[in-house]
Amino acid sequence: MTETIAIVDYEAGNLTSVRLAVEKLGRRGVITADPEEVRCAERLIFPGVGVAPHVMETLAQKGLDEALTDYAGSGRPLLGICIGAQVILNHSDEGDVACLGIVEGNVERLDAPADAKLPHMGWNGVRCVGAHPLLTGIADGSQFYFVHSYAPSPAEAAAVLGVTDYYGEFTSVLARGNVVATQFHPERSGRVGLRLLENFLAWNP
Repeated sequence: MTETIAIVDYEAGNLTSVRLAVEKLGRRGVITADPEEVRCAERLIFPGVGVAPHVMETLAQKGLDEALTDYAGSGRPLLGICIGAQVILNHSDEGDVACLGIVEGNVERLDAPADAKLPHMGWNGVRCVGAHPLLTGIADGSQFYFVHSYAPSPAEAAAVLGVTDYYGEFTSVLARGNVVATQFHPERSGRVGLRLLENFLAWNP
């Protein structure tokens, strides 16, 4: 029986794009806001766009904050995308808000000059700095699609798998145990993004 891929719904948008990408890979994606379904998922994707304080407030209101931390502690595969790659850390400078604390570290504003365009939006390369099954078959410097003004900064250097340069380097791919995350949107990154999602769907931590 093919496992179902649960996609967390916390009113943060872009969920249908993630589900369609999963289905393009021949898997079944289910969008859910039910904390128990999140806890019981065989494989979980935590995507979205938004502002950290609102995201954390919505997760708490729906009981999804505890469900996500419970799931992460289960050892099953978890993929965070964009804001989902940020609020898995301890704290975000965006609104000075406490986050889920699944991975040690903080979320910091991009160190761009005052006249730079923010959010950082569009295609940019990812330089691979660590080996991981998530990056199998993905060439160093591959281009992915970004939309963000903040980025994760894991406490452990070993958690950083990929970095991207936008007025200085920031973490764009991270991994810690059964948790992996990308600041970019693989579901909007064409063939290379699908390859990364395919790698996640095959990964058994």
